[in-house]
Amino acid sequence: MTRSTAGGATFARFALVGGVMAGVDAAGLYTIHALCPVGLRAARLGSLALAMTVGYFLNRRFTFAGHRRRRRVLPQLLSFYSAHATGGALNLALFALVLHAGRGVAAAVPAGTALLPLCAVLVGGAGGMSVNFVLSSRLVFRPRR
Repeated sequence: MTRSTAGGATFARFALVGGVMAGVDAAGLYTIHALCPVGLRAARLGSLALAMTVGYFLNRRFTFAGHRRRRRVLPQLLSFYSAHATGGALNLALFALVLHAGRGVAAAVPAGTALLPLCAVLVGGAGGMSVNFVLSSRLVFRPRR
């Protein structure tokens, strides 16, 4: 599957990497929030940056392996961050929306308050993934010609 450049196979690999990124993002969010005197939104900026960095290296090696030799790591990583700023903005907006809208529901459900940030990470990640796939495949990891 890693050699196929068909759109569906590439998107499936991208989605798998997205799942790993969501785990890194969620773990980072809870860790940063527990260890640092910052709110959830500030902790999320740090966890998202960590998840994006992990995602870049996994996408370079696994999702777009046939395209990765085209550019050196640092310029391509910076291009990845730039391209993913759009998907990241959508991700953060959805995260904030879920946190805001879900407070009442979370308070009424056992363990809901503890799970609300995780739900917000997942909704935000799903929203940003499609935008990020298009930008990654067309701008960051363009096929060789």
